[in-house]
Parts: sequence; C-alpha cells; structure tokens
Amino acid sequence: MSEVQTVLTMMDTLANGLTTIMNNELRNRRECVISPASKLLGRVLRVMQLNGYIGELEFVDDGRSGKFKIQLLGRVNKCGAIKPRFPANSKGFEGWEKRFLPSKDIGLLVISTSQGVLSHKEAKKKNIGGRLLAFIY
Repeated sequence: MSEVQTVLTMMDTLANGLTTIMNNELRNRRECVISPASKLLGRVLRVMQLNGYIGELEFVDDGRSGKFKIQLLGRVNKCGAIKPRFPANSKGFEGWEKRFLPSKDIGLLVISTSQGVLSHKEAKKKNIGGRLLAFIY
C-alpha cells in the first residue's frame, strides 16, 4: 500500500500575511515573520508602514519565495484582505469605508490602482479608483 501525500498550496498570500500580523498583534509580539512573500504583499505592507501601523519592514531572501520580517508597533486593531476584490471609484470610497472601517477617519482601505498600491486617502486626492485589497484600523 502506498501512502497518499497531500500537498497544500497557498491560495492567497495577502490574506495569509494579514492574518499572521493580526495573530501576532493579539499575542502582543514585537515582530513577526510572514512566509511566503509576494510583491503585492510587500506593497500593502509598505502602505501600512507609511501610515504608521507597522515599523521596520525587511525582506529576507531564503532561496525560495522569500520572507518578510516585520516590527510590530501594537497599533493594528484589525486588518484583513477584502475578497472578492471589488472595484471602487474615487467617489464611491465613502460607502466602502462605512462597510469595512469602524468609524469616519479611522483606519484605511488599501487599493490597487493604475498608479500603484495606495491608501484610499491618497487615491481620493489623486481622484483615481481601483480594486479594494485590504482594510486596516
């Protein structure tokens, strides 16, 4: 008899990475390691860093897909991936804010636009829309 070996493949590296951050924040850890890394995850983490939700961000090349080593500041109450990735225009952000964020001016939505991955506040200023990726507050 031969053993049946199951290979689990990761479907969404962004959702996995944000869940890892949430789990480590809930346990009051000072840093966490997210594996595997992806370009999209790196860009979302950069938006989180620019808005003060996480500290130092370091990419570690392990010869495979890489890892992100992240310094946690204890400022993330909740974060997660938005699925499906809804299209949003610059005038429709308010409805999405009401749906995913707890209150006005608290938290941010991360959006993939034609000018890169931005927060919804930057996208409003530039008057461009895109696809919703994640929320953080």
